[in-house]
Amino acid sequence: MFIQVEPTPNPLTLKFLPGRTVTKKGTIFYQNESEASNSPFAKRMFAVDGVVSVFFGSDFITITKDEDLDWQVLKPMVLGAITDHYNSGEETVADVLNQKKFEELNENQDDSDIVKQIKELLDTRVRPAVAMDGGDIVYQKFEKGIVYLQMQGACSGCPSSAATLKTGIENMLKHYVPEVIEVRPVNE
Repeated sequence: MFIQVEPTPNPLTLKFLPGRTVTKKGTIFYQNESEASNSPFAKRMFAVDGVVSVFFGSDFITITKDEDLDWQVLKPMVLGAITDHYNSGEETVADVLNQKKFEELNENQDDSDIVKQIKELLDTRVRPAVAMDGGDIVYQKFEKGIVYLQMQGACSGCPSSAATLKTGIENMLKHYVPEVIEVRPVNE
């Protein structure tokens, strides 16, 4: 199995491309081992000493490491864990839980026209670009002109994420959706 490895803007995070499907729909972010109960793949990744978060995209895995460890030491163990997962034949995550979480975040029937427009812009213009860097930005809510977004994967804890939110995403949303006055990160 050949796994490509790419750097991300976050020096603590690498993007791993196994050349296979990772998630069937949506993305999922595990910020610690205790959240990984529904994912044999995430459990396997957290078993590697020094892994602090695991993010699954459709065709990539983003791993964030402890700042005290070096990628030269950690990368071979992560590559081995990814290979072991695909050789095991196990699912990445329990499909029911992943599907439910994705639908809750993206397909709310009660969304206003403004929220639908914000989600459409995020899905078509922001998320594909952020995924190229090994992360995701997920809509949380819109209140009193403020859009709340959660940074995931390589974006979570990235030194440039605040600038991305303010200069990139906020300006774009304000341009297309005049009701937006600010964008703020949500840390879950």
